[in-house]
Amino acid sequence: MAKPLIKVDFKTPPEKQKYLHNRWHPDLPMVAKVKPGDEFRVECIDWTGGQIADDDSATDVQIVNLTKVHYLSGPIAVEGAEPGDLLEVDLLDVGVLPESAWGFTGIFAKSNGGGFLTDHFPDARKACWHFSGLYANSRHIPGVEFAGITHPGLIGCLPSRELLDTWNKRESELFATQPDRVPPLCALPYAETAHMGAMSKSAAKQAAKEAARTVPPREHGGNCDIKNLSRGSKVYFPVYVKGAGLSMGDIHFSQGDGEITFCGAIEMAGYLDLRVSLIKGGMKKYGITNPIFQPSPVEPKYSRFLIFEGISVDEAGKQYYLDAHVAYRRACLNAIEYLKKFGFTGEQAYAILGTAPVEGHISGIVDIPNACATLYVPTEIFSFDILPNASGPKKFLDGKIDLARVS
Repeated sequence: MAKPLIKVDFKTPPEKQKYLHNRWHPDLPMVAKVKPGDEFRVECIDWTGGQIADDDSATDVQIVNLTKVHYLSGPIAVEGAEPGDLLEVDLLDVGVLPESAWGFTGIFAKSNGGGFLTDHFPDARKACWHFSGLYANSRHIPGVEFAGITHPGLIGCLPSRELLDTWNKRESELFATQPDRVPPLCALPYAETAHMGAMSKSAAKQAAKEAARTVPPREHGGNCDIKNLSRGSKVYFPVYVKGAGLSMGDIHFSQGDGEITFCGAIEMAGYLDLRVSLIKGGMKKYGITNPIFQPSPVEPKYSRFLIFEGISVDEAGKQYYLDAHVAYRRACLNAIEYLKKFGFTGEQAYAILGTAPVEGHISGIVDIPNACATLYVPTEIFSFDILPNASGPKKFLDGKIDLARVS
C-alpha cells in the first residue's frame, strides 16, 4: 500500500485546507516532502471544491464560480529535484473515494465558461453518474454504460518566476485582442478568490495578483485532460523550481478525447497512488519543454467503433484552411445529429461524447484546404444497436428523460 501523504476533508471548505491551492505560483510553500523511490497516496477533492450536488437541477452548474477552480492537492517537494531535471511520476493507481462515490458532467452556460460547442448548446445542463465498479451509468442518460479510464485531468509542477511571467505576458496580450469576448479568450489572474495554500496571508495577498489560473495546460503540465494518463502510466515532468512542487487534482472517472463540454468528463473526488524518481538534467538531455508520458498497459478496450468525419468547413459553409479545430467540431456535430435519431436529445448526445472513451484523431492535415478530423464512438457502450441498416434507426428514448436543467 502507498503511504498516505495528503488527506482531504469534505466537511471543511477547500479554501481553509492548507494542503490545497487553486493557483500556480513559484512561491507556493511545499506541504509535503518525498524522496525518489517513495510510493505515496494523495487524495483530491473535485475540481470545483464541492460546488456541484448530486441532484436533478443544473442551477449549480449555471452559477458555479469558475474563478475558484481548480482545487489541487500539493505542492509536494521531491528531495533532490532541481530546475532542469525531469520528474518521473508513475501513476500506480487512481480511484474513487468512498466519502464521495459519484460523479457529474456539466454543460456550462455560454455566459459562464461555455464549451467546445457552446454556440449550439448555450444553456447549463448536468448529468450525475453512478459507479458500478469499473462501469459508469447515469439516470440522466439511459441506455449507455461504459468502463471508466480513470485519470487526473490536472497534474504538474510549479513554474519558475520566469515561466510565470511568460504565461502572464502572452495570455494578457491575447486577452487584449478581444477583451469583451464571451466566453473570454483566457483566464487572467484574479486575486479575490485565489487560495494560495499554506502561504502566509501577507505573502498570499501580493502573490495572488500575479498567480496563474489553473484553467489551461502549459509547459509544466497542468490541465491537459489526457484520458490515457491512467493507472499504470508514467509521466516525465519538466522541473522548474527546487523541489519540483508536484500538484494534482481534477480527477475524472472517464472522459472522451477533447472533454468537449468543458466540464465534459465524469468529474469526481478521488485518490492517486504515485511513485517518483528523478532524471538529473533531463530537460536538456532529451530536449523537453512539455511533459511526455507512457500510456497505461491496462485500459478498457473497445473493438467496434462508428467513426464520424469532419472537415475544415464550418456550420455556415465557410471554408477554412487546414483548420483541425473546425474539422473536429464538425465531426462532433455530425455524431450528435446521428445519435439524436435514436431519441437522445442533443444535450445527451453531447454529454456522451464528452464522457465515454471516444477517440479523437487528426486523420489528415496536408490535403489543402481541408483537414480531416475523426471521432471514434465505441458502439458497445450502447444497450441497443446504433449501426445504420436498411430499416432505419429505431428510437430507444422518447424524450421524457434528459439532462438536468436549471430549476
